[in-house]
Amino acid sequence: MIYIDNKDCLDQSENFAIEEFALRHLDENETYIMFYRMHPTVIVGKNQNTLAEINQDYIEAHQVQVLRRLSGGGAVYNDEGNISFSIITKDDGESFHNFERFTKPVMDALITLGVDAKLSGRNDIEVAGKKISGNAQFATKGRLYSHGTLMFDVNLENVEKALHVNPLKLQAKGVKSVRSRVTNIREHLREDMDIAAFKQVLLESIFKTTDIPVYTFTDQDRAKIAQIRRERYQNWDWNYGKSPKFNVKGEQKFPGGLVEIRLQVEKGKITMAQIFGDFFATGNIADVEQKLLGLAYTKDAILAFFDNLDIPRYFGKVTKAELETLFFR
Repeated sequence: MIYIDNKDCLDQSENFAIEEFALRHLDENETYIMFYRMHPTVIVGKNQNTLAEINQDYIEAHQVQVLRRLSGGGAVYNDEGNISFSIITKDDGESFHNFERFTKPVMDALITLGVDAKLSGRNDIEVAGKKISGNAQFATKGRLYSHGTLMFDVNLENVEKALHVNPLKLQAKGVKSVRSRVTNIREHLREDMDIAAFKQVLLESIFKTTDIPVYTFTDQDRAKIAQIRRERYQNWDWNYGKSPKFNVKGEQKFPGGLVEIRLQVEKGKITMAQIFGDFFATGNIADVEQKLLGLAYTKDAILAFFDNLDIPRYFGKVTKAELETLFFR
């Protein structure tokens, strides 16, 4: 096994790119392990509807990064207090879904620290009935990785705030996250330590030595990692546009009249728009419906749309601020 040292990079788009590079391009007969932390980030599973998993107002107000991973499973919130592990290895045909194989070295290390860690259900690690780790896997072309969170000292209040979906009438398809009771590993340690010391204990326990072999990236490696990062993890189409089809409905009685909107969104863009109401206007509302088609379903795109729309012509005395609440609440 060889350790991939990411120098404690806190940009998860780069960490994911490193992980994918190792999966696809490093020695297929070797096993690699990496650890990564990150700035506040919500990570959604490959088959999830991004907008159905996040509290968009909170995400925007607190500049939380949102990324889609290659593996399945549910959405998670991570920050600098979480450390994730990823084991990249050959797919022997028996290891996919075998989470015990990949979590056991981590659980053994936790037990040496006084943490009574147990594998629970399909892919979680728990302590005293509370979740400290969720795990997921991805396989391709004879290789796989199994990665998981380790909630060492995460701001637990922000977990619910970032993942709680506001009461938008959104009927979404795709895998939904199951909210779990969680706890931090730090609360269960026999002796307190910081996250850097915790990571070192994990490394030495897994390698069973202090002399840990480290992979050295070449310039060509770094160029490929940058390409993967740019083309996938910094790409809106991947993080949002891969979401399954969903519908949005908003209805509100304003001083200027009742307005109801119905949207269908596919691959992150509006493919159907209907607007109803008893507001008084001179323009043909079908023009607005047509202009909405193909628009990315993001707050920035919707705000820009209304900035360039003659609202009094189409909605009478209904204001821009009021209309915006129908699209995002």
